[in-house]
Amino acid sequence: MLGLFSKKAYSLLGIDISSTSVKLLELSRSGGRYKVESYAVEPLPANAVVEKNIAELEGVGNALARVLAKAKTSTRSVAVAVAGSAVITKTIEMDAGLSDDDMESQLKVEADQYIPYPLEEVAIDFEVQGVSARNPERVEVLLAACRKENVEVREAALAVAGLTARVVDVEAYALERAYGMVATQLGASAQGLTVAVMDIGATMTTLSVLHNGRIIYTREQLFGGRQLTEEIQRRYGLSVEEAGLAKKQGGLPDDYVAEVLQPFKDAVVQQVSRSLQFFFAAGQYNAVDYIMLAGGTSSIPGLDRRVQQHLGTPTVVANPFADMALNSKVNAGALASDAPALMIACGLALRSFD
Repeated sequence: MLGLFSKKAYSLLGIDISSTSVKLLELSRSGGRYKVESYAVEPLPANAVVEKNIAELEGVGNALARVLAKAKTSTRSVAVAVAGSAVITKTIEMDAGLSDDDMESQLKVEADQYIPYPLEEVAIDFEVQGVSARNPERVEVLLAACRKENVEVREAALAVAGLTARVVDVEAYALERAYGMVATQLGASAQGLTVAVMDIGATMTTLSVLHNGRIIYTREQLFGGRQLTEEIQRRYGLSVEEAGLAKKQGGLPDDYVAEVLQPFKDAVVQQVSRSLQFFFAAGQYNAVDYIMLAGGTSSIPGLDRRVQQHLGTPTVVANPFADMALNSKVNAGALASDAPALMIACGLALRSFD
């Protein structure tokens, strides 16, 4: 079984394996307050992960070993995620009186109706969502299925670094969990709000629209911060590493802001606008209450203002750690600048408290 919905009572590291880096986060909780115990980010070798698929096991495993050493944590149990595009979910009805074991047996018998792959190639999990609205003697059950190879390659990469996957989640569910940490920043009542979260990574941008804290729409597109890095490289004759560093730390020629950064910000605005148009075209919504920017690219200064100006929708940058305490070994400045990129890692680390 996939560990999607499993219940456990031990500390987990949230580890997000993206296309350009691995991000590690460890949280603890005292009373109602969370605390960041450790965190680290480590770049991946080029093309080690391609469109969310691990292509080079050793490269990813070695980066995981480095990120673990950087974070100085003794925890070895991990929650990781697979991309939503790799997972099939289906809500089905079953008899309310069945035990979990009976449900599992029945699902294994019936799963081939819902899943287009041979069952021996698939990891499945399920969670009872509640009583069926149509029939009180039936319950609605969320079935999630994923190709085993997607899970096994992540487990193998973690094993290289001496880590064990206790939970394999779905990125969308991890984002939803982390959104619960940032919803309070949207004012007194986040209930009833429709919020568009634009997660702008290095190569992929994912729009997730949440209503009442639940994801109602997701769309991925190929666009990200790497386009800015490549333009810096091309224009100023730098290597990938130099361009990435200059993008973060500054020190580029005077024409950089006007000639390179502003056009890139405008391209981001265009992507956000286009993604929202697809969402509005798909159904019953024609506006969102907030746009929330996440992912590494969203920490570009002034990007949120630019989006708000052009689209007229209040725009904020996600920081799931705003109300958390920090361990003394955590660099507060570095965490603040990495925060928008740590949404999925945060949602995974929160699995410790299920």
